[in-house]
Amino acid sequence: MKLKYIFLVSAISLLFAGCNENSFLDNPPQATLSNGTMTSADGVDLLINAAYAALGGPGGQSNSVWIYPTTNWSYGEVRSDDAYKGGGGVGDVNEIHKMETFDVDATNGNLDGKWYQLYCSVQRCNSALRVLDNSTDGQIENRNIRIAEMKVLRAHFYFEMSRLFNKIPYFDENVANNSIYKTISNNQYTRDEILGKLAQEMLDAAAVLPESQSEVGRVNKYIAYAYAAKIKLYQAYKQDETTHAVISVDKTLMKDVVDLCDKLINSGKYDLLSDFQGLDLIANENGKESVFAIQYSMNDGTINGGRINWSNLLNSPGGGSPYGGDGFFLPSQDLVNAYQTDANGLPDFTYQSKSDYSKVTDNGDNTYSLSNVTPSVDPRLDFVVGRPNISWKTYMKTPCNGWVRDKGTYGYNCTKRFWVSPESPDMMQGWPWGASQMNWQIIRYADVLLWKAEALIEIGSDLTTARALINKVRERAKNSSYVKDFTDKSKNAANYSIGLYAADNWTQDYARKALRTEMRLETAMEGERFFDLVRWGIADKVMNNFLTVEKSKRIYYANSKFTAGKDEYLAIPNNQYGFSGGIYVQNPGYAAFK
Repeated sequence: MKLKYIFLVSAISLLFAGCNENSFLDNPPQATLSNGTMTSADGVDLLINAAYAALGGPGGQSNSVWIYPTTNWSYGEVRSDDAYKGGGGVGDVNEIHKMETFDVDATNGNLDGKWYQLYCSVQRCNSALRVLDNSTDGQIENRNIRIAEMKVLRAHFYFEMSRLFNKIPYFDENVANNSIYKTISNNQYTRDEILGKLAQEMLDAAAVLPESQSEVGRVNKYIAYAYAAKIKLYQAYKQDETTHAVISVDKTLMKDVVDLCDKLINSGKYDLLSDFQGLDLIANENGKESVFAIQYSMNDGTINGGRINWSNLLNSPGGGSPYGGDGFFLPSQDLVNAYQTDANGLPDFTYQSKSDYSKVTDNGDNTYSLSNVTPSVDPRLDFVVGRPNISWKTYMKTPCNGWVRDKGTYGYNCTKRFWVSPESPDMMQGWPWGASQMNWQIIRYADVLLWKAEALIEIGSDLTTARALINKVRERAKNSSYVKDFTDKSKNAANYSIGLYAADNWTQDYARKALRTEMRLETAMEGERFFDLVRWGIADKVMNNFLTVEKSKRIYYANSKFTAGKDEYLAIPNNQYGFSGGIYVQNPGYAAFK
């Protein structure tokens, strides 16, 4: 049985439980059940399921999930060179626009809401752990396994906090009242110490968790190993605490990353799907490439059609699309250009010096012309991006034309990933727009392969294996079914060309560039790009290059600038400073609290 159905049976009332922002540390879930039940072994399953439900956002089916998405589309992509905010213009959810243009301070409500949601999620784990810790094995079946599951989920929420806000307060289930909370500084631990604690918690959980669980969706040993690898990968890039500049790379931690990734690679349980586009098919949602996913469902008896991915609710294509959505989260022209390839089918690292690929001309009658489409491109371009005149999945009525609400501001391309084709019986018709039961992949097997490759490149001792891993990911894209021309299905929709890296000139510097590019092309729009740039210590250079080029195309970028030593992390929200009783300190680069 999928765990998502267990949520529906036993924890539905908890999905809508509030979290008093001034006292979330002492917050038993509010429902019709008594507090006595919810703090005893009798209610522990409800508490555990509520913690799992928080993966999709502790607010359940509410605007808190749309505005503070667990998918990180606004935090990890719109703040990067991959995406524009989209929607109805710069004033539509203006707080995200301010994040996109690096005009952020401690009063931005989107920051406060995200902080609040994540700590509510942490507290759901702690509420379950307090009961589990105070129970016996005889009272609760698989008690130690459930403890390990909750620690993995808690570490996940804390990891999100760390890479968003840098200076964060850390507490476990033993902190259970508001008076103690106000003694916990957000400066008690450094970034490195926080990441070290979270990685160790993942490893401790892995020692207890089984290799598989009978209910799909429950955390297992390999999820804990994979997540420990991800956290150690971040930790390996040592940052200066004041400037956020990467000052060294810890090769010992990188060796740990390799060893942890090998646990999944050698397990025989995971592999790449044969076709990249299979990532967006319901049939594959818990398939061999899925390592850790948020489980969603549809037509399950809950309101508004089911427990669907409300984090993506604003993002379904708008304009005249068959989805009829709000049209947020649009791919940038820079991302489109980055899919261009050279004569060998390898990434064209000079793409920013060239004309825009697939430049769109609006003919004024709901038709569009594309120019500069003869260069070769990686086929993943049209798996990820919806371009005018280009076939959209298996939809036969029209190509992707005019599906952006504010074309004058954001251009004409929309995001093709994460949606089922609109004629599919898996898609809900009407509200919620474009909804389906498609899971959200927190970690997929391609990530694991690329993490290992990255670690090997930074260690510098086995560049050959790193190249083979990168090529394995590229080969899957090469062998996928290419998008066909809308009017002539015997032709490809573009001049697709993707090659594999050769051993010649495969130096550490070149391998590093190849890996970072591959990470972008393979995981575009998955919420990771900005965090990758910060981890590598190149956010300043990449983002300012991007903004310089974009200013001539997007007028709203006219005064935008990425400030090194500040914009790598979000400001600690003013509200949280007040709730802490004034003990929090602000991140470098932002105005100090008063």
